[in-house]
Amino acid sequence: MSVQPVSESLSSTEDCSIQRTLDVIGDRWTLLILRDVFRGVRRFSQIQHDLGIAKNLLTDRLNALVDADIVEKVPYQDRPVRNEYRLTEKGRDLSPSLLALMRWGDAWCSADGAPTELVHDECGTRLELQPWCTSCNTSVSPTQISSRPGPGRDSHEEVARASS
Repeated sequence: MSVQPVSESLSSTEDCSIQRTLDVIGDRWTLLILRDVFRGVRRFSQIQHDLGIAKNLLTDRLNALVDADIVEKVPYQDRPVRNEYRLTEKGRDLSPSLLALMRWGDAWCSADGAPTELVHDECGTRLELQPWCTSCNTSVSPTQISSRPGPGRDSHEEVARASS
């Protein structure tokens, strides 16, 4: 099987996992809400205060994250009922994506260096984010990455044909 350049292998944005991900979390406020929840800011009032976001926007974004099973509501008070927003497994899987955005911002948008460093709890070492080839047991640079149709490509095309 030959590897095709991305421009040839993607016939539309429907075939693109990046586009489908952006459809769920691609909003500025959604990414900042996720950043807060990862940092342990989990209550509506805390998130609202930290971000300075309008309550209606925060409600909308949190509901979308709950509907997408990225966060779940966990009650912390009965009267009145108040919830915390906690990451699900699906939400925790977004960590590398947020780390990549943070690293890019540290390199290209922060003239004085990283405003925050992420470290390993156990030893205090700064974390790195690097693509890794498990077969070659080596790091991979962006110029060494290619794409090819994945297993979801055929099933997505079959669904599109069936709905036409």
